[in-house]
Amino acid sequence: MWIDTHCHLDAAEFDADRDAVVARARAAGVLQIVIPAVNVHNLERVRELAHARGLSYALGIHPLCVMGAAPGDLNRVAEVLERHADDQRLVAVGEIGLDYFVEGIDPDTQQHFYVEQLKIAKRAGLPVLLHVRRSADKLLAGLRRVGFPHGGIAHAFNGSEQQAQAFIDLGFKLGFGGTLTFERSLQIRRIAAQVPETALVMETDAPDIPPHWLYKTAEEREAHPGQARNESAELPRIAESLAELRGWTVEHTATITSANARAALPRLT
Repeated sequence: MWIDTHCHLDAAEFDADRDAVVARARAAGVLQIVIPAVNVHNLERVRELAHARGLSYALGIHPLCVMGAAPGDLNRVAEVLERHADDQRLVAVGEIGLDYFVEGIDPDTQQHFYVEQLKIAKRAGLPVLLHVRRSADKLLAGLRRVGFPHGGIAHAFNGSEQQAQAFIDLGFKLGFGGTLTFERSLQIRRIAAQVPETALVMETDAPDIPPHWLYKTAEEREAHPGQARNESAELPRIAESLAELRGWTVEHTATITSANARAALPRLT
C-alpha cells in the first residue's frame, strides 16, 4: 500500500475526471491520499472530497496565497479546525510555510501567517505540512521559536543535508516526489539516498511536480495544456527512483514510506 502525503485533488486540473484519478490511484496501490487546503475558500472543499472518497485532508493557508488573505482568515482556520477537531480524516494543518522563490510576496506577511498557523496547529495538537522553497532556515527558526512539538512533513524538501537533519531532529519527515526522477536533481537524490530510512515519505504534489516521463517544456505546456499533469497513480513509479537510490525493493519502499507517513500523521488510516 502506498500513501500520497500531498496531492491537491481539489485543483481545477482534476475537475473533468476526479473520480477516475482516484480510481487509477487505487488500482496502482495508492490507497490513501492527503489533500491539503491552500486558502480559506477551499477548507470545506478538501474536507468534502476526503469524506466522499475515503481520503484524508489538511487545513491551512499556503504561503503563495497570503497576499490575498485577510487577517480574519487565520481565525477562520482556527475555527474550522476546532469545529472538526474529532474528525479522524483531518490529519494536519497545511499547506503552510514560506516561499522565497516566487517574487511579489511580502516576506513579513508570509512570516506572520506561518508563525500564527504554527501556533494554531500547536493548540490543535496536529502536525503540519510545510511548504519549503528557499526557506528552510527561516522555517526551522519559526518551529524553534514557537516550540512546535508535533512534527509533520517538510513537503517537497529541497534544502541541504544540514537542513534535512535539522528538520529530522525536530520530528519531521521529508517529502520526496517527481523531482527524484530527474538525474540532474543531484542534491535531492543524494539526500534521499543518505538520510535515515525513518525520515522518508512519498508524495506527488499533483497536479504539480511531474516526474520526468510527464515533464513538458514551457512551450509544450502552452501548446498542449494539461498534458504534463501529475496524479497520485504515478507515485509507485516515482518511488522506483527512491528504491534504486537506496538499494531497496519497491515493496520495501512502500512499507517503509507508508509507515513513516503514519508516524508523521498519526490519524492516517
